[in-house]
Amino acid sequence: MNLPTTAATPLRTVEFAPTDAFLREDVNMLGALVGEILAEQRSPGFLDDVERLRRAAIERRERNAPAAELAQALQGIELERANDLVRAFATYFQAVNLAERVHRIRRRRDYERQGTAPQPGGLRDALRTLAQRGVGREELLALLPRLRVEPIFTAHPTEAVRRALLKKEREIVTCLVADIDRGRTPAERRADRERIRLALTTSWQTAEAPSAKPSVADEFQHVGYYLSDVLYRVLPVFYEVFEDALRETYGAAVVPDVLGFGSWVGGDMDGNPNVGADTIAATLAGQRALVLAAYRRDLLALGEALSQSLTRVGVSAALLARIEFYREHIPAAAAKLRPRHADMPYRKLLTFIFERLWATQHEEPEGYADAGEFEADIALIGDSLQAHRGEHAGGFAVRRLRRRIACFGFHLAGLDLRQDSATHDAAIAALLGDAAWATRAVSERNARLHRLLRGDEVVDGPGNATSQATLEVFRAVARLRPRYGARAFGPYIISMSRSAADALSVLALARLAGCVERSDGGGDDVPLDIAPLFETVDDLDAAADTLRALFADPLYREHLAARGDRQVVMLGYSDSAKDGGLLASRWALQRTQVALTQLARDSGVRIAFFHGRGGSISRGGGKTERAVIAMPRGSVDGYLRLTEQGEVIHRKYGIRAIALRNLEQATGAVLRATLRPRVAEPREQRWREIATQLAGNARAHYRALVHDDVEFPAYFRAATPIDVIERLRIGSRPSKRAGGVGVLRPPGIASLRAIPWVFAWAQNRSGLTAWYGVGTALQAALQEHGREALAEMARDWPFFTTLIDDVEMVLAKSDLGIFERYSLLAGELHARFHPGIAAEFARTRDAVFAIKGSQELLADDPRLRQSIRLRNPYVDPISLLQVDLLARWRAGGSEDEAMLASLVATVNGIAAGIQNTG
Repeated sequence: MNLPTTAATPLRTVEFAPTDAFLREDVNMLGALVGEILAEQRSPGFLDDVERLRRAAIERRERNAPAAELAQALQGIELERANDLVRAFATYFQAVNLAERVHRIRRRRDYERQGTAPQPGGLRDALRTLAQRGVGREELLALLPRLRVEPIFTAHPTEAVRRALLKKEREIVTCLVADIDRGRTPAERRADRERIRLALTTSWQTAEAPSAKPSVADEFQHVGYYLSDVLYRVLPVFYEVFEDALRETYGAAVVPDVLGFGSWVGGDMDGNPNVGADTIAATLAGQRALVLAAYRRDLLALGEALSQSLTRVGVSAALLARIEFYREHIPAAAAKLRPRHADMPYRKLLTFIFERLWATQHEEPEGYADAGEFEADIALIGDSLQAHRGEHAGGFAVRRLRRRIACFGFHLAGLDLRQDSATHDAAIAALLGDAAWATRAVSERNARLHRLLRGDEVVDGPGNATSQATLEVFRAVARLRPRYGARAFGPYIISMSRSAADALSVLALARLAGCVERSDGGGDDVPLDIAPLFETVDDLDAAADTLRALFADPLYREHLAARGDRQVVMLGYSDSAKDGGLLASRWALQRTQVALTQLARDSGVRIAFFHGRGGSISRGGGKTERAVIAMPRGSVDGYLRLTEQGEVIHRKYGIRAIALRNLEQATGAVLRATLRPRVAEPREQRWREIATQLAGNARAHYRALVHDDVEFPAYFRAATPIDVIERLRIGSRPSKRAGGVGVLRPPGIASLRAIPWVFAWAQNRSGLTAWYGVGTALQAALQEHGREALAEMARDWPFFTTLIDDVEMVLAKSDLGIFERYSLLAGELHARFHPGIAAEFARTRDAVFAIKGSQELLADDPRLRQSIRLRNPYVDPISLLQVDLLARWRAGGSEDEAMLASLVATVNGIAAGIQNTG
């Protein structure tokens, strides 16, 4: 590396605000440890190289110099050295990420210690704000029974941290939290430092990802960790915090079950041939195994705690009767009672409960029929403790377990099912023997679907493999619902929904498969919520017409009545942004929610919006709290269902205290948006007109490049590492949409899934998907309407405020100097495309400066600005290494597996450094 030689300094020279002194100490301590590990595991000379690169990267940024000099220093590095450099910087990112997360816990503790003003965004803050805005106790309590917050975990990874590494991260966090206020003794601190060193060193010696592409079962294990190991523990704490906040502001109250969790892992069939009836069954069985194992651990702990003797305290007659009933009816379990527990009734009953759970897991006749029976046994213990001075002798632990049972049941998380509408069309075409089915008019398809639903037309033939696989999914639902309970399944989501026929097709297929249940009225009802997913801008704009037609359909309305007149509608953030750009997507989503909320009022149907948000800004990412507050008035209505995917899961739910904070923020935002949405704003009509104009201009400029320029797909493939991303082993699903069986999608951008599309532009440091087209639209609006008009919108309209802030954040994370090095990989196409892209970046940045009255990105968010500055000197060398490796790999025909492995390491390193990537 041709850089000036400097004495190595541990990786810890960072500027922090005075209020972040402890964060500075943690980062510096961890940075010093990383430096020691690099010198130990590789050599002091290697640490010198890392330091020289870091200092060169800092100097380049301070001088605002081109990236060419730094790129030259990294050119042609041998693969092993390149791998080690990437791992070195990624190890530092890991340390900084953990220090920042622990600092979030520290800030929360500081607020709680002060006891004056609650931490903004938490439940105490939300309830206090509502009280100040005139929300009385009765109004609040009336909302609680229908309040519902449901994070849904998906198998859409842009980061998949191995479980072994997750446990090492948890060890580091435990040590940092132990000394969060610097209360440890010097000896304890030294021991903690050694534990951290152990975790960091073994992480260095562990591959970041398995060598094999993960299966659906592997994805289940990954998501299962967060559900069973983090959220299972956090759940009762959330309710305790909620009830404490209620007590403080409104007096004592019991919070009903308002949290639920869902998963797409094992049920998301859209474009994934590895998912079907078998994975649905395996996933539900796996989820049951996880939650039953968690319950058994709780029962063992309860057994240790509840040692009460009948000679010292009474117990309820009902509990004693249950023991005798079990002694008579489950003699095998009775034989396991210990003689020394003869006078300990709680331990005796817990022994029977434990054995019944074990039988449940193994599907033996002594097992519980459902979670309700299990909860009833635990309730007996809770009631007995309450009646016999046991409130502080086990009552607390029993309440926590009951909260968990109410949420997780015997299913852990509801499993959503998703399939492309084209697959349903192909299945019905095969069953009906009508090859032209998908091209027939909607009215013609609806009429025939009605005949199928009424039984006026019978399907005789077996169809084909597609139809049989589709029917088998519904047969699996019919078979598994009685075993796992009604809450085991979430909605059935129809990707690429465009007409009422798409929803009727699902009803017809379910009925053909026998997936029906007898209703109270004597009819046979399909026991699933059918959720159309509107993904493109045009489909979002047409959503109201689609649902209006559905609500007017008598057969579908019968289905809705059986579902409580509640319609789940999923909104696609990812594909709409890929289709029309960020601004057009955000405005289409906003307009659609307004239109559907009004349609719901007119139709007597409650619409429950399901937000398909990703990790990156261009896929709907960003702060959940702000997004909820920015939603249209009346659209939240006590309900929030949203996807959590990619690195967001790890960032938001990897640490229990942060998971709790995120659940609080989401719930608090739903309370505020429902009970006291922002008041009607007379200026909003004018703002909407401007937003419509902005969206139209932004979409036209975006599509002219991305979809209409025939040379752009080639430029995209050359100027991004998409060819590496397509070969990543981080998900079981292909990176491209096949379009459903029998359906061809055009080649190029349209066939690519939104996740690798966004991921590729994040990797090359341009962030193009979040701002291209925005600058042109904003500059035109500034010229026509003036700076004050747009500044007013950014100040007073939450929708526009959030949009501008999100764009600003991506601009701050982007580096057009680094991006230029990627663009040069495109050869002649560089001169064709790069100048226009760079000009649009400048227009967007200048427009944001004008609207916000600033000359520095993130001027009003110093913490985020500091976080980005902290990482950039380590991300830049990885990016430039990636450029060099891409050129070498492609020159060799993209066949060198060793070089591909190095490229994969750079992809992981950049993702860890910039975050919000996919």
